[in-house]
Amino acid sequence: MSGLISWRDFEQVDLRVGTVVEVAEFEKAHRPAYKLQIDFGPEIGVLKSSAQITAHYRRQELVGRQVVAVVNFPKKQIADFMSECLVTGFADEQGDIVLTTVERIVPNGSKLM
Repeated sequence: MSGLISWRDFEQVDLRVGTVVEVAEFEKAHRPAYKLQIDFGPEIGVLKSSAQITAHYRRQELVGRQVVAVVNFPKKQIADFMSECLVTGFADEQGDIVLTTVERIVPNGSKLM
């Protein structure tokens, strides 16, 4: 376990649910990845993210799936792509990422409470 943080520290991380609306191969990434466009609802809009999730997910099965992402990190340049949010997940036994999702459909932009 890492060092303890305060509730105030945790509240600063803006974790939201969004629906994947578009997926493209990210050919210029150093490790296999997709370019995602994720709809976080009217308050935040559609944000882009690079995600190294190709081991467990095919492009066509990602569209329409809700994912959990951090939406208040600074933008990050990855090759020729600007990532605007961080899609979250957990590494499996082989180190491949399994997406963090919600059990039931919730409105896009819903904040983790």
